[in-house]
Amino acid sequence: MSVFHAELAAAIGRASGTPFTGQEARAMRGGDISEAFTLADGVRTFFVKAQPAPRPPAGRASGGVPLAGAVTRIEMFEAEAAGLAELATANAARVPQVICHGVAAGQAYLVLEYLPLQSHGDAAQLGRQLAQQHRVSAAQFGGARDNWIGATPQPNAWMDDWVEFWRARRLGFQLKLAAQNGYGSVLQRDGEALMARLDGFFTGYRPQPALLHGDLWGGNHGFLADGSPVIFDPAVYFGDRECDLAMSELFGGFAPPFYAAYREAWPLDGGYAVRRTLYNLYHILNHANLFGGGYAAQAQRMLAQLLAEIR
Repeated sequence: MSVFHAELAAAIGRASGTPFTGQEARAMRGGDISEAFTLADGVRTFFVKAQPAPRPPAGRASGGVPLAGAVTRIEMFEAEAAGLAELATANAARVPQVICHGVAAGQAYLVLEYLPLQSHGDAAQLGRQLAQQHRVSAAQFGGARDNWIGATPQPNAWMDDWVEFWRARRLGFQLKLAAQNGYGSVLQRDGEALMARLDGFFTGYRPQPALLHGDLWGGNHGFLADGSPVIFDPAVYFGDRECDLAMSELFGGFAPPFYAAYREAWPLDGGYAVRRTLYNLYHILNHANLFGGGYAAQAQRMLAQLLAEIR
């Protein structure tokens, strides 16, 4: 057993109140950011996400004080743990229970309850549960802490006005990153034009703050053997409930009964079909900033489509 796995097992034992040896580690399919694996002792199994926490460079005092890179990795897992805990309070779709998080043997880690998942299950139940989650509200838009959307920081400072929140905390933030990444010219011009006209997408529609998963693409949900839904890897904040629905449609992966059950539980406003593109533009800009490729061109097409809607 590696030093990391031994320290991790000890931390799990302390957090759970029961000694845990963690003798068997098995790699799992993870996201683009973290190593993912299960750790088992023949009786209990846990799911672990880990990222290397860089060591202080030579010549600088270590003293156990993490560098900025290490702090970021620790904070990412802290934010994810907080988001899962907040989603759990909705008593809607199941989320993995957080066991512990911290640093061991130079690696930041997050330990979660292990839930064996499959790709198919009761999609209608998930739709009803998401509607129930969205009924959890707040006094403002945003969140108690910033978090991450993938590897990109996601600012969540509270604001009273949803349109201004989307302009400043979402589209404006991503467009600034895009400019830093070399995506200027037409993308910035059209982005600025769109932000100046955002109010045009909300005529007669005033969303209330809803508890959002925040990153609800198909890869962030699954089902237990009995068909019950599970959601995970959130980027939680309070915003327009349409944001979660929009992202669920961006890359596919959700069955038609999911949408039918959601709309039956809480019908959507007629303007959703247009705002869906507006909300997904945020994620496509983020993908352009993270991965490049054709995402910048896709964002440009979405901008042109949106501007055509309000000219």
